[in-house]
Amino acid sequence: MHLSKSRYCEGVQCKKILWLNEHMPDNAADKGSEAILETGRKVGELAKGLFGDYDDVVYDNDIDMRIEKTQNLLKDCPNVITEASFSHDDNFCSVDILKNDADGVEIYEVKSSTEIKEIYLDDVAYQYFVLTSAGLNVKKAAIVYINNEYVRVSELDMAQLFNIEDVTDIVSQKQDEIKSNISAFNDLGQSEPEIDIGQQCFNPYPCPYWQYCTRNLPTPNVFDIAVMQRRSKFKKYYDGKISFEDLENENLNPKYLEQIDFELHDREPKIIKSAIDDVLKSLSYPLYFIDYETCQHAIPEIEGTKPYQQIPFQYSLHIIEKKGDSLKHKEFLADADDDNLIRNFAKSMIADMPEDGSVIVYNKAFEATRNKEIAEMYPEFKEDMERFNANMVDLMVPFRERNYYTKEMEGSYSIKKVLPALFPDDPELDYNELSLVHKGDEASNAFLSLKNKSLEKQKPIRKALLEYCRLDTLAMVKIWEKFRQLTGDD
Repeated sequence: MHLSKSRYCEGVQCKKILWLNEHMPDNAADKGSEAILETGRKVGELAKGLFGDYDDVVYDNDIDMRIEKTQNLLKDCPNVITEASFSHDDNFCSVDILKNDADGVEIYEVKSSTEIKEIYLDDVAYQYFVLTSAGLNVKKAAIVYINNEYVRVSELDMAQLFNIEDVTDIVSQKQDEIKSNISAFNDLGQSEPEIDIGQQCFNPYPCPYWQYCTRNLPTPNVFDIAVMQRRSKFKKYYDGKISFEDLENENLNPKYLEQIDFELHDREPKIIKSAIDDVLKSLSYPLYFIDYETCQHAIPEIEGTKPYQQIPFQYSLHIIEKKGDSLKHKEFLADADDDNLIRNFAKSMIADMPEDGSVIVYNKAFEATRNKEIAEMYPEFKEDMERFNANMVDLMVPFRERNYYTKEMEGSYSIKKVLPALFPDDPELDYNELSLVHKGDEASNAFLSLKNKSLEKQKPIRKALLEYCRLDTLAMVKIWEKFRQLTGDD
């Protein structure tokens, strides 16, 4: 079997993934987000310059050509070669950064992660095997990854952005394991391996064949129980407690049993009016229904931010000034090229919410944390950010605490489950009816995609972002109205 470092790592996770990719790839779900791949590409490109000038072996479908170019560059030591390509006995790899000295080479594997995972060691160990088998003296093997404590100043400091950890001893000790794994992968026959589902389906990466491998399980099943820890689900699965009927009389968390009970017996909605009334009584006008959208940069682009910090770029705000007033709407969507977008986000929000009133959100922890971060970055906004947080009311609480629950929520308190459960026939509140952007990660990716686009090409994306965020806050208004109807506060 022809192996690359990515295919080798797939096999380490589960030999069945490797076999299915070879024989039944059409059964794979989406293998991953383009945004994640793009992040890895950007980090990898930046890291190429970590040790100064370098010679790049440009990607080409002709592997032999890449190997030949690498061999020619190796003669020019000392030098740095990026994407240096090697093969031994049908095992191929490209090394992200290869430091090439007269007495040997050093491997540097670049990751966009903020920590070293076990699979990264397998990745580097495989490269170490290929290079040493090809006759090179590998003096050092290291992993380059993101330092999430780095705070960007005016100029990007690559030495501070990246951590470099020497893993030579670990990968050298893995060489017998590498040989054993390669032998096992090459022994995979024409028949699908009989490997049951397990934690390997999610660790280190979600398997694209989960739906295929669970196609014969009853629906719903133990893996559909919301919030339940995965290891607990697998324990029940291995005990033969798979369907909701199997689980109905098990000793489980009451919330899990409630989801099962509602599903099996089609219970009427559970509504504890006193708890909902408590939420309504905590509100004071003006009512500010607000939702933020954020994005993350592995390589911080804004001064004062860290890698992968949540960057608020948009909000939608529905306002009711006083009881009986009509609904007003305000919004903010940053310019993708604005180096001061966090400051401008905060200034706009302060201007739009000038009075003391209830700041109504769905999932308080998220918006409150962003406000704290803004206060730390810009002390002049601290008083207002603290005011917002002090006045914050979380509409999610009654659903999280199961004071309001219906079968259609399927054990979840996500607004994407709650909204259609409460308003099943309202197209105005249907996220599926939106264009381009339907959920938070799509909003983040859409905003990031605006960079370097013409204003004309940005227009439909910006329109979709505004529509999506507006629906998030309109949804909260509708939930508030539903609460009022239920408690007679209309």
